[in-house]
Amino acid sequence: ESIYAIEAVKLNEPVVFPLPDECGMLSIQAIPQILERLSRMDAVLIGCGLGQSSGTLAVVQTVLENFEGPVVLDADGINVLSTHKDILRGRTNPTILTPHAVEFQRIGGLLDNGRVSGAVELARELGCIVLLKGHETVITDGETTYINPTGNPGMAAGGSGDVLAGIIVSLLGQGITALEAAACGAWLHGAAGDICAAEIGQ
Repeated sequence: ESIYAIEAVKLNEPVVFPLPDECGMLSIQAIPQILERLSRMDAVLIGCGLGQSSGTLAVVQTVLENFEGPVVLDADGINVLSTHKDILRGRTNPTILTPHAVEFQRIGGLLDNGRVSGAVELARELGCIVLLKGHETVITDGETTYINPTGNPGMAAGGSGDVLAGIIVSLLGQGITALEAAACGAWLHGAAGDICAAEIGQ
């Protein structure tokens, strides 16, 4: 609610609805409004720019436990679950985690045996699809694994991951299955970055 006036003026495309917040982060008081809207959603993305608080954890937990569709969990959505991984393990609908290396390790991923092995192990442990961002992004459900060939170092900038998460949730909303949405989203995101790098530089 505290930034609603700014968002409503600046963002023309999305439908913006204000939610109760505390110190600029979602409040537990936002949960009833979120629950009321979940039944009308095809896919959900949560985590980008939320900050870490008890309210954020409560909202993320509510979405994961009540939404009967695919969820993309990014950034602070991943961070707040680092000590509550049981919430992920108990989910029966597809969940896509999109961590960078630090978030990956924070939620329990190990890189000792390489990125692919670590992503596969975490996907199996949590019952999620893991999209481990970085050079040759790894996308896996623990059984099938894709390595993305697109993208460049210029994309390692704040906000780039939010765009990736948005692409993935848009593909989910169009009915593409979760693993394929994650893999296609990574490819499209990287390809767009490569086009930009070729035209204007990294």
